[in-house]
Amino acid sequence: QVQLVESGGGLVQAGGSLRLSCAASGRTFSRNAMGWFRQAPGKERQFVAGISGNGGNTGYADSVKGRFTISRDNAKNTLYLQMNSLKPEDTAVYFCGAAQLSHSGYYTDLPNYDYWGQGTQVTVSS
Repeated sequence: QVQLVESGGGLVQAGGSLRLSCAASGRTFSRNAMGWFRQAPGKERQFVAGISGNGGNTGYADSVKGRFTISRDNAKNTLYLQMNSLKPEDTAVYFCGAAQLSHSGYYTDLPNYDYWGQGTQVTVSS
């Protein structure tokens, strides 16, 4: 059974930092694209950052470029999102996703992801 478990969310003041982790179990994803999405209350789930299986290709939403960094440790089957200079508008539930098929790049669209974690809440106070 495949499981993705996010951790690292919490309450932080504007300008602060958080590091999210997503631990995968049940299979390895070293050749699979993975990504982070977020969903604020009343809004759709939106792409935040994506990464290829080998970590060589990454992409970000314009709203987080220069502030967030996605990375992965395939030996630990774990995905990360380092979030710096956080803003109140970053407040959301953050989800990690993994694609079932191997891919040399990363995906920005929800339908390309087959597995999802339960989400972790990030709240940024002003």
